[in-house]
Amino acid sequence: MQNNVKTVGLMALLGGLLVALGWALGSTNGAVIALVIAAVMNGAMYFFSDKIALKTTGAVPVDELELPNVYSIVRSLAQRENMPMPKIYVINRPQPNAFATGRSPKHAAVAVTRGILELMDHNELEGVLAHELSHVRNRDILIASVAATIGAALSFLARFAFWTGAGRRNNDNPVGAIVGLLAVIIAPLGAMLVQMAISRSREFQADASGAEITGSPLALARALAKLESGTARIPMEVNPAVSQLFIADPLKAFGGRRDRRSTLARKFSTHPPTAERIARLERMAMGIR
Repeated sequence: MQNNVKTVGLMALLGGLLVALGWALGSTNGAVIALVIAAVMNGAMYFFSDKIALKTTGAVPVDELELPNVYSIVRSLAQRENMPMPKIYVINRPQPNAFATGRSPKHAAVAVTRGILELMDHNELEGVLAHELSHVRNRDILIASVAATIGAALSFLARFAFWTGAGRRNNDNPVGAIVGLLAVIIAPLGAMLVQMAISRSREFQADASGAEITGSPLALARALAKLESGTARIPMEVNPAVSQLFIADPLKAFGGRRDRRSTLARKFSTHPPTAERIARLERMAMGIR
């Protein structure tokens, strides 16, 4: 519940940033234009975000004969949660990872890498897949798509203002011009931070929901520990725009020695620290919330 409330608040803040930037650039008309841009972009992402994610990650559909274990686990979890069976995809990459996409449970897909199938035992893989189905059930993919779209609209407006000089032209109101210029600079950065905070919040929620579905928080905790090691050692090139969909950061191997424990690094991360995710699951296993 706490994560859900936090997500609603962050989404409201993100929408507020968009309207504020539009108002700073063009008063009421600018705010309306910003909302229209966001609505159009959200509509496009609503219908096509799953296809974009699958295409950019190289995921291909796979039948039950090739991955009977994955089909069996996903079917059992979906029936347990009274959800439609999602489509199953595989990514032919050695890095252990997985993601789910789709605007609703009726239009969902789950993708796994070859690496995760080789690394996980049955219970660990079940924990990962339950985590991904939780994203689908909680409509996290739609939330992430909307957040990303609003962020993109903010960046578009900021770039438009930079090249056209919008927000700096009102010579009769220097304070307004300064506010507009600051909005152009700060709003996209703020939007990115909020977008990443939403992503981290939804990962925590999917961990908890997935563990509740399987009844085995420690199995997911073990899986996360393996994913932490595997993604750090084995690189996988994916578009950063879809990296937040994965259960573990697929770009971790490209991060060098960056200290992800620092406050600044955490603010700019799409995923919570794995150690914190594991600690929460361990407390959950002991009945501590």
